[in-house]
Amino acid sequence: MKTIRYELADGIATLTFDEPGSPVNTMCQQWQQDMTEVTAQVVKDKDAIKGIVLASSKSTFFAGADLKGTMRLKPSDAGMVFTEIQQLKKNFRTLETLGKPVVACINGAALGGGWEVALAAHHRIAVDDKKIQLGLPEITLGLIPGASGITKMTRLLGLMAAQPYILESKLFGPREALELGLVHELVSDAGQLRDKALAWIAANPTAQQPWDAKDYKIPGGTPANPKIAAALTVAPAMLNKTTRGLYPAPQFALDAMVEGTQVDFDTALRIESRYLARLIVSPVAKNMINTFFFNQNAIKSGQSRPRDVPRYKPAKVGILGAGMMGAGIAYVQASQGIATVLKDVSLDKAEHGKAYSVKLTRPRIEKGRMSPYDQKALLDRITPTEKAGDLQGCDLIIEAVFEQRDLKGKVTQEAEPLLAPGGFFATNTSTLPITGLAKASTRPEKFIGIHFFSPVDKMKLVEIIRGKQTDDETVARAFDYVQALGKTPIVVNDSRGFYTSRTFGTFVMEGAAMLGEGIPAPVIENAGIQCGMPVGPLAVLDETALSLSVHVLDQTRADYRADGKTYVATPGELLVERMVKEYQRPGRAGGGGFYDYPTEKGARKSLWPQLKPLFEKPTADWSIEEIKDRLLYRQAVETARCLSENVLTTVFEANVGSIFGIGFPAWTGGAMQFIYSMGIDAFVQRADALAARFGRGFALSSEVKDTIRKHHPVY
Repeated sequence: MKTIRYELADGIATLTFDEPGSPVNTMCQQWQQDMTEVTAQVVKDKDAIKGIVLASSKSTFFAGADLKGTMRLKPSDAGMVFTEIQQLKKNFRTLETLGKPVVACINGAALGGGWEVALAAHHRIAVDDKKIQLGLPEITLGLIPGASGITKMTRLLGLMAAQPYILESKLFGPREALELGLVHELVSDAGQLRDKALAWIAANPTAQQPWDAKDYKIPGGTPANPKIAAALTVAPAMLNKTTRGLYPAPQFALDAMVEGTQVDFDTALRIESRYLARLIVSPVAKNMINTFFFNQNAIKSGQSRPRDVPRYKPAKVGILGAGMMGAGIAYVQASQGIATVLKDVSLDKAEHGKAYSVKLTRPRIEKGRMSPYDQKALLDRITPTEKAGDLQGCDLIIEAVFEQRDLKGKVTQEAEPLLAPGGFFATNTSTLPITGLAKASTRPEKFIGIHFFSPVDKMKLVEIIRGKQTDDETVARAFDYVQALGKTPIVVNDSRGFYTSRTFGTFVMEGAAMLGEGIPAPVIENAGIQCGMPVGPLAVLDETALSLSVHVLDQTRADYRADGKTYVATPGELLVERMVKEYQRPGRAGGGGFYDYPTEKGARKSLWPQLKPLFEKPTADWSIEEIKDRLLYRQAVETARCLSENVLTTVFEANVGSIFGIGFPAWTGGAMQFIYSMGIDAFVQRADALAARFGRGFALSSEVKDTIRKHHPVY
């Protein structure tokens, strides 16, 4: 056996998981074969065995499924998957029903299939370390727990109590697992695991799983229980409200849970296997595995970070501008132990920005998630000021002032000389080219864009923009700074709007263009939600402010004129301009835009009634599927253009950036994965058809088509 070491000594059969050439243990093809072989050996040695110990030679216990292998599966492989997973469950059941005590020694993380391996034991002992994560994260990858996780967790916790851990992929640490009864003992050190296991085996010469006991009953009852039945009648509707029917995994998991509680244990396992076999070969599962596992891990491991630059964390960071963005950055920095100087034009404004941190921490204190002492420590790290001199010695200064080139240049020139030796300067602009802003700097090689998203405390993505003169050290330091904040960095090259703002703009402006074509506003908004965007394009425009879009349009026109060119606005941009200048509808903050916002408490926003007579045309030719395609394809085309123009340099940053930066639907796996999932030829054909009808926004040049093919990922 290549992935499992089997030892039998003094009546103890030890199965040590040790996948060669891998930092973790996975359910790879070889491990599955080895598991069948080792189980047969255990059965052969049954009379000589007093107990069985499951252990790991890695720093973690078991990582779960072989996801690279999963990515290679085809729809025709579903039957093979069912057979393989049933064989694995047969091996687990053989160990469980042998009559010998089985103990899992959990020395580190046990996630997904790794937790299911642990569940094959009668007794689970874990190291008491809050950093260790246990549980079933499969739903977040578009999968379901299929190696007995659903069946066993439901029987251990009950139909209702198990739902957060299965349907929501809620993870837990060893101590919570002990409280739930999922882990039976804790030890302070991994070196104590085996002794504890041997002691339990000696005290329990025979063992069986709870569900194999004659008097076993599912905690809380089955669907035959009226209370359970009542709760289950609304569960599918609640799931559909969350998933919009675009994510099959939660529904499959719920079906397996409910159906499994109405049959015997082995039949429940078979039901679970059938759902997994159907799901694991689906496009949605592959899309989500690709992005939420492989792409995110590529970023976490620093694949887009310049190499040969030492790791870095600034001790003191200055922020220029204490508005919503500056205040949010200050809070996140202080939360991570970074001393923060928050400067504005007046002390009152700076203190108002600091008060935002008070607002964010107060609910955490009320819920017992933060102590008053920790709140005070966080607030003490933020120094509000109106004095530029207080920025002296900052390792990094970030300007987060209004999107106006002259203003940004002025504050840059004022603050940059106050940086500590070796420090660097960043702008939080969302659209203005970094290279142009860097003209105000005396050291453009140490000038960079660090684009946070609002609200900063909630949004995980940060877009790092390299100007034409920005050096590798500055990019690496910005990358490390973002990771030190607990956020996800993507690195892009300079251009107007960079990647996220540029692509996000195509989504909202395509929605505005459709309104101008006469398509009813409710149809446009609902189509956006139906295809998986968080909200419709018109609602997003209102939130970000139509007036800001017009300001960006005016700045773009001015920049083009300065270069001797003429900017041709899109139909969507022209409609937004009309809304602001002709109808005085600047957006939500200005009192109303595409929507009206009533001031009465509890009243909901509604579409501005004048949209119908002003724009709607009964003769407009549209279909809901075509509208959904326009919203998704327009963003995917722009993403491919960014990759072709070297604004983006990797597919993984395109995918992660599109989902976490602009809300591209997670079921697609991101804007580039959407293309690859559709099939390149099919995508090109559909984009060409949309371009023929709706214009150059959908047109794919030969260079862009070549780029798409060149970057196709291979697993």
